[in-house]
Amino acid sequence: MAKNIKITFDDLIEKVSTYIKEEEQLSLIRKAYDFAANVHFGTYRLTGEDYIEHPLHVAYILTDIQADYETLCAGLLHDVIEDSPTTKEELERDFSKVIADLVDGVTKINKLNFDSAENASQIATQRKILVGLCNDVRVIFIKLADRLHNIRTLWVHPEHKQKEKAKETLDILVPIAHRLGMNLWKSELEDLCLRYSKPDVYFGIVEQLNQSKVERDSVVEEMKHRVSTLLNTNGITHEIKGRAKSIYSIYKKLDKGKKFSDIYDLLALRVFVNTEQECYQALGVIHSKYRPLPKRFKDYIAMPKTNMYQSLHTTVFGFDGYLFEIQIRTYEMDEVAERGIASHWSYKENGGSGKPAIQNSMESKLQFFRSIMELNNEEASDEAFVKSVTEDVFKNTIYVFTPNGDVIELPSGANPIDFAYRVHSKVGDQMVGAIVNGNIVPLDYELHDNDIVKINTNKNSAGPSREWITMAKTTGARNKIKSFFNKIDKEEYQKHGEELLLKELRKRKIVFNEFLSSENIEKILEEYKYKNIEELYMNLGSNRLTVGSLFHLILDDSSKEDILLRKKQAKNVDLSEIKDDILVEGIDHIKVNVASCCKPVPGDTIIGYITKGYGITVHRSMCPNVKDIDERTIGVHWNEVTEKKYPTTLLIHAQKIENMLLDIVSKTSNQNILVQNVSTFMHHDDVTYDITILVKNKEDLEKFVRDIESNPAVLEVERIFK
Repeated sequence: MAKNIKITFDDLIEKVSTYIKEEEQLSLIRKAYDFAANVHFGTYRLTGEDYIEHPLHVAYILTDIQADYETLCAGLLHDVIEDSPTTKEELERDFSKVIADLVDGVTKINKLNFDSAENASQIATQRKILVGLCNDVRVIFIKLADRLHNIRTLWVHPEHKQKEKAKETLDILVPIAHRLGMNLWKSELEDLCLRYSKPDVYFGIVEQLNQSKVERDSVVEEMKHRVSTLLNTNGITHEIKGRAKSIYSIYKKLDKGKKFSDIYDLLALRVFVNTEQECYQALGVIHSKYRPLPKRFKDYIAMPKTNMYQSLHTTVFGFDGYLFEIQIRTYEMDEVAERGIASHWSYKENGGSGKPAIQNSMESKLQFFRSIMELNNEEASDEAFVKSVTEDVFKNTIYVFTPNGDVIELPSGANPIDFAYRVHSKVGDQMVGAIVNGNIVPLDYELHDNDIVKINTNKNSAGPSREWITMAKTTGARNKIKSFFNKIDKEEYQKHGEELLLKELRKRKIVFNEFLSSENIEKILEEYKYKNIEELYMNLGSNRLTVGSLFHLILDDSSKEDILLRKKQAKNVDLSEIKDDILVEGIDHIKVNVASCCKPVPGDTIIGYITKGYGITVHRSMCPNVKDIDERTIGVHWNEVTEKKYPTTLLIHAQKIENMLLDIVSKTSNQNILVQNVSTFMHHDDVTYDITILVKNKEDLEKFVRDIESNPAVLEVERIFK
């Protein structure tokens, strides 16, 4: 484990000069150091050191991956915007736009407040947010170097702070270093975090390692000599090193129940050769002399890991029965194994021009970086992950901030309404205005990356406007607004339902208390599966239940002259024997039609309307065409088993993106849903699909709607009446 040794700027330049040769670039690094030293002059770290020691160490750590001069300058300057009046514009003027952007990127990351989340999906989202904020992968390099130096000096903080920082590093930053293949930093971060999060475990492992160190070193040296002699005999040019097992990796194995004595790769060798072909030749020679342990061979050369790691791994029975894990790789593979993606950023001569060239453009590098960052779903296929990161995370997502620096992830096109409800339902319900970057904006103002959003609230607010439902871009915000009005509507429905019942009772000259006696209330609640009288009123007021149905139930009402209503008198019909999908209360073998205006499907609450000459038309109970109609209605319900599929119509509002309709239609085939008709209506910024589908029941319909809404390009899905 590296120690936080004292270094000077001369030490930095000496190391940088081993791979950066242009004097102009070295001069700019010196200028960045002088600028940072001047800005931080007179400030000190908790360790008692001059503050400039921190950015100097960050830059020195970056040389481990042979970072380019722009990254090194930004590493030296990474705290100047945050800790001084220095602006991004000043850095751009004195250095370059690229360097200013890198420093600004690190500053934005440092303002994030990541919770110590316990939920794995929350942690994955936080990693995703951090990566999503970086337009240049070198920002991540600087952040990792910054954290590594801070963890090296974590001893200066109180114990609770040590554990908090160690957990955040293990949860958020270490997985990023792993996905980037930067094992050099990842291993040290893991060991240091274990040192501070679980000191008893850490020092217990160290003690056991120290007790066996002399014996291990002696055995490893002997095996190195024997394998080297074997390879030389077979003409394979090579180099062999003993490989130390990291303390954290030992801890992970012990944590899974292994005993210390069972961790056989404590004895490990790493063999370096010049070519890929020699890797396999060396493997064959070693296996010819030392028997391999079954099921312990892995070929990461033919099948590299997602972070580009390549090597051959084998475990063999060495001399005297000792088990050795041996890794065989080329020098280039080792470079990638230690530095990961950063190994592709090193300087190379470009066509003899003498000018250093970084691989292709920064955008292509960033795209490659994104493709290997498995931060969304560890179980997803490579194709699904790449699509998720490049489209869902980066293309259709923005990141904005609260005034306290907390980051909020939103889809592109979101506005302050979406922001407020993402923070909390209460904030949204009490919102009276929004301020973005210090300016008052309308609630439909489109937010952009890095906006700072403040929501003005008033606890005496009357609540959201119904117009916000169409203004909001996120499904979550729309649902919360609808929920607010559903509570209000519930009270209004209860009041309206009670008034409807009173009106009909007065019309029939029936005493209220007699009709709603304790016995009758119990009968009603049992029949309709309601919890209380308030639920009865709410269903009456929302037209899910008609007053006429109540009178049929309580009074055995047969006063209507229509023959269909008289036919209803036939009781004791065995409904289970009726083969029709829709059953009519007390009536068998009657013509039943499904209303084309509301298109009910099995699972919907329904009501029958008695037509003249056309039997019974079945509507959804909330259909506006049967609202406030008490006459000529009759109770109907779905059979327990339905045979056919029923049509229903959805309006899907979405952003204009390629293959959107194809994606929607493909989801129907996956769920055994048939498309009957599709109409497309193009708007300026988005598109609306009027789609009629055939579904077996409401459950399948709701599952299909949820599946569509999961697409970030979908703005809203609504089932409509026509």
